[in-house]
Amino acid sequence: MSDHQVSAPNLAELQTHTSAKWRGFPQDVLPLPVAEMDFPVAEPIRTLLTQMVAKSDLGYLDAIPELGLGFQKFAAERWGWNVDPLQVRVATDVGVAVVEIFRVFTKPGDSILISSPVYHNFYTWINETKLNLVDVPFERTGDESKNPWEINWDGIEKAYASGIKVHLLCSPHNPLGRIYNKEELLRLVALAKRYQVLIISDEIHAPLTFKGKTFIPMLSLGADAEAVSVSVTAASKGWNIAGLKCAIIVSQNEVINKRLNDLAPAMHYRASLLGGFATAVAFAEGGVWLDSVIENLDHNRHMIKELLSSQLPSVRYHIPDNSYLAWLDLEALDLGADPSAILLEKGRVAFNAGHTFGKQCSQYIRLNFATSPTIITEAIHRIARAI
Repeated sequence: MSDHQVSAPNLAELQTHTSAKWRGFPQDVLPLPVAEMDFPVAEPIRTLLTQMVAKSDLGYLDAIPELGLGFQKFAAERWGWNVDPLQVRVATDVGVAVVEIFRVFTKPGDSILISSPVYHNFYTWINETKLNLVDVPFERTGDESKNPWEINWDGIEKAYASGIKVHLLCSPHNPLGRIYNKEELLRLVALAKRYQVLIISDEIHAPLTFKGKTFIPMLSLGADAEAVSVSVTAASKGWNIAGLKCAIIVSQNEVINKRLNDLAPAMHYRASLLGGFATAVAFAEGGVWLDSVIENLDHNRHMIKELLSSQLPSVRYHIPDNSYLAWLDLEALDLGADPSAILLEKGRVAFNAGHTFGKQCSQYIRLNFATSPTIITEAIHRIARAI
């Protein structure tokens, strides 16, 4: 299959896969929770991995300047951001990166800000490092004509003023599919500078931004942003290589870069050799494949809207600006305390439960649409049959 025309395999082939998505449920369940894609891997990555395995080049990861240079190339081409490749560090995955940054910049009991609903592992990482969670939830406007989730700026500033050490930002946002605009990011930077807060910007979904939408890297916003921010990202979401285990930590400020020297030295070596070089080649050479996948996702995100309008018109859904996660409000279906459990039991279709992203979101589910239109159509049919 050409990288210019990527498409997902059929269900029977996907059911032979061994990842968590396909082994986590009985075979009669259609699994759409885990955030991985069903598309074939990009040709430059496949070629590289095949060559490395053929040569038995499967040792430990050491110096890898290709990684910083690959990300520098991608960031310049996609976002007009000139990255210093010498300030690109390796981690096992984004979760490990965030936890290790916490350990450098905080101590147990320090306060950290998030805004729910948000990626459920944010809670895991905060609990692991024994930090005090401060949640300033997004405010739901109910207006589906634009992104219906707004920032509570009064709450954010009060949290900053209260003495938080870190603001963990999901940018672009999972599960809302929301992209922060420049004015919002600069407002956060100004608050961080005023109250001496570190912003950790999780930008793992950024490569999957749809045409007509603009992702802005936090560290591209000038010296003030560089002085208060660290970014963590990976090729794992954009090119579907999470199992290869590699992420990057990016700084662009000498003071923060020096502080990051306190990261555990072993962190670099806990990443995978295959993951490091696959990530480098994804950023440097994976653009054709990525654009083809984004075309698939663009079709799928609109198709969900059409399917819901015809079969489940009471379900609220705002078409995301980024990535492949649909955030569906099922409150009108009256499926009880956890709609995902009912849909699994009666519909044999699996989604993420909304309450895992925020306790106020128990009536939501998160649907992964990085798959074929056939599978998405079947998933919506199963919801309709279950109710």
